[in-house]
Amino acid sequence: MSAYGFEQLEVWKKACALAVKIYSLLEDSSDYSLRNQMQKAAVSIASNIAEGAER
Repeated sequence: MSAYGFEQLEVWKKACALAVKIYSLLEDSSDYSLRNQMQKAAVSIASNIAEGAER
């Protein structure tokens, strides 16, 4: 995996796209705690994939 890196993984690319979509969908939400929790969870998906791919 180190020859290409996790950036080449399709699942990582989709996780990043999901995080961007969640951020854009929730930008006008007035429930700040729910918005923050969902945004952190979306970013965590891509982060966990990257961490797992590097092991």
